[in-house]
Amino acid sequence: MPQKDTVIKNAKGIFEEFLLKNGNRKTSERFYVIDELYALDEHIDVDNFYLIMKNKDYSISRATIYNTLDLLVECGLAVKHQFGDKSALYEQALTYKHHDHLVCNQCHKIKEFSDPKMDEIKKTIGVALDSKITNHSLVFYGDCTLEECENKNR
Repeated sequence: MPQKDTVIKNAKGIFEEFLLKNGNRKTSERFYVIDELYALDEHIDVDNFYLIMKNKDYSISRATIYNTLDLLVECGLAVKHQFGDKSALYEQALTYKHHDHLVCNQCHKIKEFSDPKMDEIKKTIGVALDSKITNHSLVFYGDCTLEECENKNR
């Protein structure tokens, strides 16, 4: 897997081309969002992302973060997830490998997993429904057995 610096540089190049092609302004704040999103190894909502950026002394508004994340999703550099009735969560997409999720009902931790059987299920469903399935989203909800989760709910 490429180094984070290389991934971030590539993401910025792709984003710059996307902005120019679509007539959007290139601002330093938009590129700071890439820096911080690609530094994370987790799903994050806009409010927590805003706090991270504020704590690092970035001068940026929530609106700019929302708008930039939407642009990153549009150009394929971020993935947006909606788990239940919670706020949307984002993760970087340049080195994204498709995965599914398990969300704990209690502590709300998100665990990622991949299972090759999912590809077979997609093929079977595609044939049965006469469709070419291009992507999917699968989220399981349950109660994890992590000690910190169990302790939190006693």
